[in-house]
Amino acid sequence: MKVAMVDPSLFTGRYDDSLCAAMVGAGAEVTLLGRPMRATDAIVPQGYGYAPRFFRRSEALRERLGEGRAFRLLKAAEYGATCALGSLKGLADAEVVHMQWLPLAPADALLLRRLKGRAALVHTVHNADAYHADAGVQGRGYRALLDRFDALVVHGETTRAALLAQGVAAERIHVTPHPPMRLATAGAAELAAVPDAKAPRLLFFGTIRPYKGVDLLVEACLRLWQDGLDFELALAGKPFMDVAPLVERIAAAGHGDRLLTDFGFLTEERLDAHMAKADVLVFPYRHIDSSGAFLSALHHGKAMVTSSAGMFAALPEGVAERAPVGNVPALAQALSRALESPAVRQAMGAPARAYGEDMGNWKDMALATIDIYRRVAAARA
Repeated sequence: MKVAMVDPSLFTGRYDDSLCAAMVGAGAEVTLLGRPMRATDAIVPQGYGYAPRFFRRSEALRERLGEGRAFRLLKAAEYGATCALGSLKGLADAEVVHMQWLPLAPADALLLRRLKGRAALVHTVHNADAYHADAGVQGRGYRALLDRFDALVVHGETTRAALLAQGVAAERIHVTPHPPMRLATAGAAELAAVPDAKAPRLLFFGTIRPYKGVDLLVEACLRLWQDGLDFELALAGKPFMDVAPLVERIAAAGHGDRLLTDFGFLTEERLDAHMAKADVLVFPYRHIDSSGAFLSALHHGKAMVTSSAGMFAALPEGVAERAPVGNVPALAQALSRALESPAVRQAMGAPARAYGEDMGNWKDMALATIDIYRRVAAARA
């Protein structure tokens, strides 16, 4: 079976890489279509093809333009032109086109219209609220796009229920649990680049966006520092929001020396180094269906503190210390427990590691995904 896997912005490159490699191992012929690789990408295709089909011109100008408004407008214009007029090679000649992400719904509608009837169309809905209530033009019309697909893949009952509530027919929704992921392992250089902790360290990592609740984490930490707890907070990843007020708030409270920031597009190895140096990993999200960051951290066996949003609410007891969504005092209390002692953190981390080992693997997901393709192909025939 010939499959075109599409993630134009490589929004979840590690996920794409893991699934494509596993699908090749299960007998599929797979090509991943994305943007040109960056130095921070860690994708090394194993058995599958890779085609930098999208954002070639804008990526070539990225360093010169920076990532401000001009670059974003250029990307949008280029993507729109590609969807409307670009070559369909590698797409129209595939049996299945599997869209992992739809980065600009008005443009994606043009591409899907051109592909309709040429191949089976499948889309993974990683989160029912695809743009986390911060879409603007980017997500305008996203819900209507779902009706253009022959099948929708989701990773859990939270997303399935949300789609059913939006009027999506149950027979078009297929649940395939998200396996744990492993980022590229930090080497000696990456480990040396991340300072050792002088006190127990909390880590928030990955892209920094309003829905992920980093502001709630800062407020909880300020309460705990005020109460006399000795610990550090590390924020590592690319901000897609203004984080300066948060940094300034910590400094103004006299705790600037307890804050470690590593802002920017970080390599997987660098993120892995941050996880290795941390004592507690924190996910205070306001809303989420499935968190790739959480799933990529389980194998570290670190204490986890999460909100009760999405997949976190369904975690088995003991895998993470949970706090109600948006509740700063409860989040502070959960963090306080994790900061209590090394023995407590070790006891909290062991179930997280075990949960990751029991969650399934990419081979199982590849087989389930290929089965979905076959069912869609049979229905179309």
